[in-house]
Amino acid sequence: MTSMPDVSTPVPTRTPTRIRTRTWAVVLAACTGQFLVILDVAVVNVALPSMRTDLGLSAPALQWVVNAYSIAFAGFMLLGGRAADIYGRKRMFLIGLGLFTAASLAGGLAQEGWQLLAARAAQGLGAAVLAPATLTILTAAVPEGPARTKAIGTWMAVGAGGGAAGGLIGGVLTDVLSWRWVLLINVPIGALVLVGAALWLAEGRAGDRRRVDLLGAVLVTAGLASVAYGIVQTEEEGWTSPATLVPLLGGLSLLAAFVLAEARAAAPLMPLRVFGVRAVSSANVAMFLIGSATFAMWYFMTVYAQNVLGYTPWLAGIALLPTSVAVVIGSKAAPRLMARIGAKRLAVIGVLVTAAGFGWQSTMTADGPYVTGILIPGILMMAGSGLASTPLAALATSGAAPGDAGLVSGLVNTSRTMGGALGLAVLSTVAAARTGGATGAAEVTAGYALAFRTAAAVLVGGVLLMLLWLPGQRTRSRSAKS
Repeated sequence: MTSMPDVSTPVPTRTPTRIRTRTWAVVLAACTGQFLVILDVAVVNVALPSMRTDLGLSAPALQWVVNAYSIAFAGFMLLGGRAADIYGRKRMFLIGLGLFTAASLAGGLAQEGWQLLAARAAQGLGAAVLAPATLTILTAAVPEGPARTKAIGTWMAVGAGGGAAGGLIGGVLTDVLSWRWVLLINVPIGALVLVGAALWLAEGRAGDRRRVDLLGAVLVTAGLASVAYGIVQTEEEGWTSPATLVPLLGGLSLLAAFVLAEARAAAPLMPLRVFGVRAVSSANVAMFLIGSATFAMWYFMTVYAQNVLGYTPWLAGIALLPTSVAVVIGSKAAPRLMARIGAKRLAVIGVLVTAAGFGWQSTMTADGPYVTGILIPGILMMAGSGLASTPLAALATSGAAPGDAGLVSGLVNTSRTMGGALGLAVLSTVAAARTGGATGAAEVTAGYALAFRTAAAVLVGGVLLMLLWLPGQRTRSRSAKS
């Protein structure tokens, strides 16, 4: 049996060349949407001082320029993934991208601090709807096999490149134009992709149209948003403050209530059976652990280059450019390597390479040379991440039933995003504990080095988890058919 016609279903009169052209136009639209989503997680960091000066933002408000986006993004992503399954992938892609583009315009034109914060939250909401749809559209457009693996590798490379290039793009736009262009740059790109998507994408949904599980949607969105809020509070309040513990514990309670509600719901937002698929559950946990290390890596390396080594924001972006290229190369090489050694082995090798890079980076000094202090360990960290993320995403999405494709796509993005938020909070606390409030270059470097050693240990733990839990090719194939 085959699923109902989707974006990948060819019209009989089309030539193979035209079909291939349309398929890769779909892949291009999906990858561009993913690039914008991930880019905006990091691109504003370099522009924050200019935003503060121009709009008169307080220090807490400045922090929320980043947090408003991250919390809305993480909190609504599962809902966005399920909406793509129920209401149509093209429709949710266009809605998410339209909201994201309009919010970018509003943020770039903001005249007051509250206007900027509201626009960033709206951007995060649009991203939460858009991100799951991008992966679902891609997997629906390309049949399972080497072609899909290659497409997912491209999707992972573009997304990773967006996160990696955020600092460089933000620095160039802020220095050459103004901080407003960090947001306004999304408008022409988003408008162009909207037109292309409206023309090239065909509507499709994987299951029957039905009502969204409203109770489940409220519980999981509020729970994830509350946990994300608690995590970002740790940077300013610490882990034992009521301002941190109340939202964290409250969010965990809401997520527990969500699990109970889903077990009893007739048409749940997230059927718990998806976690019974070994490929889905193990790949998402592994993605969570990888995200917890790699998201923090960009923060620490950028701050280390500027605050310790004395690089300007623009020069720091240039210094990290080879690292950005490495993650793209790793993601693009992954499909070919998967065909030779298998998804599980490649994921394990990729995480081991990443862990080696983190271990090397933990030997950093306050006056370290660029080649051995940034370049080589950075390439190892991100090339390994690119090698690992593609097979994990492929395992997770191919292990899902057709009707759960959007949900699992949202789950993959949620795992990586929440892992990144938690990892940055935990590793920042580790670095701060080692520094002890000192601001000297040697003390700050020692704190960052401890954070990298901790991340390396987490990644080694992830390798052991994947060896024991991640299915091999035969197991995965049986799971996908069940």
